[in-house]
Amino acid sequence: MLDSTMIVERFLDTKLQVHPDVVRYIREQKDDRLIDTIISGVPDDCVVVSLRHIPGLLPSRDGVRFLCDPEVEIISGRMGTSKPVGRVEDYIVYFADRYARLSGMIRGRCNPVPIEALKRNSRYKQEEFAVCGMVMEVRSTGNGHRMAEIEDSTGSVMALFNKDRPDFSEAERIVPDEVIGVRGSLSSEGNLIFADQIFRPDIPFSYAPYTSDRKGAAVLISDVHVGSDTFLDDEWNRFADWLSDSEVSYLLVAGDLVDGIGIYPDQDKELVIPNIYEQYDVLGTMLSDLPSHLKIILAPGNHDVVRGAEPQPVIPEKFRKNYSSNCLFVENPALVNLQGVRVLMYHGRSFDDLIGLMPGASYEKAYDVIPEMLKRRHLAPCYGKRTPIAADTVDRLIIDPIPEVVHTGHVHIFGISRYRNVLGINSGTWQSQTAFQKQMNIQPTPAVAISLDLTTLQPRVHDFMNDSPEPLVL
Repeated sequence: MLDSTMIVERFLDTKLQVHPDVVRYIREQKDDRLIDTIISGVPDDCVVVSLRHIPGLLPSRDGVRFLCDPEVEIISGRMGTSKPVGRVEDYIVYFADRYARLSGMIRGRCNPVPIEALKRNSRYKQEEFAVCGMVMEVRSTGNGHRMAEIEDSTGSVMALFNKDRPDFSEAERIVPDEVIGVRGSLSSEGNLIFADQIFRPDIPFSYAPYTSDRKGAAVLISDVHVGSDTFLDDEWNRFADWLSDSEVSYLLVAGDLVDGIGIYPDQDKELVIPNIYEQYDVLGTMLSDLPSHLKIILAPGNHDVVRGAEPQPVIPEKFRKNYSSNCLFVENPALVNLQGVRVLMYHGRSFDDLIGLMPGASYEKAYDVIPEMLKRRHLAPCYGKRTPIAADTVDRLIIDPIPEVVHTGHVHIFGISRYRNVLGINSGTWQSQTAFQKQMNIQPTPAVAISLDLTTLQPRVHDFMNDSPEPLVL
């Protein structure tokens, strides 16, 4: 069995460093001859071996792009998509869809056997195999190892991830209800898998993003919180003035448009606009002052006047009477196509769950959680925790198709990540530090907007806490 340490050492022997994705690819292929093939083909000046040095691994795109008129296409999350919260029995259909679609992304890479077969066929005690299933439970053992119960449609089995294995850090990040593949060997009793390798639905190694073939720019923000006594009027006005002088075509707002009413205890003491209708009316007036050519896409968040369960429906029409025709309301999450560039808008409530479950994750670096969502191809994999999920016949929180950009908010701290050519942008906020954030020692990054060049997917950060914000190119 090829392990990560051995692969890295083989490259180091030739004075080469190697990207972790290359290591994962070689392990999935189970062919140590590939190491020599890669080494023989890299140029003399190469220092770090990346995916582009793997022979035959050609860039590929997910689906096709059709430019449309109007230039904003709502691929998913349009008005009326979300169904009412149904019966408990509906979750059977919901989780069956999740398992079928996510396991389908794994099967071709590990060729899993049904879990039931492990109990019927003794040959799996002598040879390596793989299974694929949903994680029912995961815990740490007394010795610091990781134990997960995995279930498919035929049965369940326990898998043990040894802390001394090179890839143990991936096992530490297994969360309940995600779908994984596990390659390993069976114990002599036949009731435990000694795991060697984890497979996740993941972004393909060869994924290449689309870019626009004509000039265009989008600005991404979230968490406006109109109505709060900490809303930053001056900074927003500077932002509005900047938009008026810019060539930006699109403004995307990923939730928490207003501060809402009764979201948390004693919220009324922190509101300057205590009427929910008035909060939305004020926001509508603010947006109507922006350039009329600007297409504004508005998604809800957990502070908005919709149900808390995800997917969240569009802001109801009775709260949208003061908005101009260039405002487009979508659900949470929503996948939008801007000139051929797909942006997945998700407010980010599941950050609260994933940050608490993953070692090293934090609100200060919530943008690092976006790659974890992409690995799992799911925005909110954990059910029954702080992120309420409404059952449907399909799981609309699955990340499919693959977007060029994932745009989130919620934590009020901006940050940017990239994972296998997918850009992750976590927006900041337009309110200063709240009383709750002071108690939690959370330092927000207010009045930050990220502009995105649709021809290059190059983000720029604009800080409107300053009088003349200069863009920071990342």
